[in-house]
Amino acid sequence: MAQPLMPHATASWLVDNTSLSFEQIADFCGLHILEVQAIADDTAATKLTGRDPVRAHEVTQEEIDKAQASPAYRMKMTKGPDQVRRTKGPRYTPVSKRQDKPDGIAWIIRNHPEISDGAISNLIGTTRTTIAAIRDRSHWNIGNITPKDPVTLGLTTQRELDAAVAKAAKAAGIEQQANDPRLDGDREALIASLRAEREQAARDAEAAEAGELRGPVSPFEDPFRR
Repeated sequence: MAQPLMPHATASWLVDNTSLSFEQIADFCGLHILEVQAIADDTAATKLTGRDPVRAHEVTQEEIDKAQASPAYRMKMTKGPDQVRRTKGPRYTPVSKRQDKPDGIAWIIRNHPEISDGAISNLIGTTRTTIAAIRDRSHWNIGNITPKDPVTLGLTTQRELDAAVAKAAKAAGIEQQANDPRLDGDREALIASLRAEREQAARDAEAAEAGELRGPVSPFEDPFRR
């Protein structure tokens, strides 16, 4: 199934601007439901800027309306994202985005240490010297570098980043661990725990509101006290 060009940014927009369920957003964006939960709770590793899939012509407003009316409905993309054909040679980065490269490099080093410097160089379009300086924190501007998702910054595509991560994981022998079926139970347990916390918080809020409406409870007076 085709996915939005920037799934995390699209999920962020859908969370903020629609009443779609986390399951519907995760299905449309090709993400795990916990990723959508983290975006909604504002606990994702990177603060995302929402991307409107309607303006990007990836889905129609009618599809969103159908999905909002029926929680079981799964949205369908209008079209797949345009295929970007890479030419040989270093990646070209617009001048306006070149200052963001160190942030994108730092994000990859922190979140995917298994990716080699050569692969990072191909993704971001930078030199291995710069990558090494950021990795060992000897970069001249290291104090101002903040790890940010290179896809959100527009330095690479989600498809290319996912491919680099998969290739590095396979080379490092951790591909099976990432697909360990035993983790599914942990994910489901965490989802259930998050839902239980939200339901308990809602019940507590209702109880507190009901207490305020009833007014303060008068203290108990002993009828036998003289």
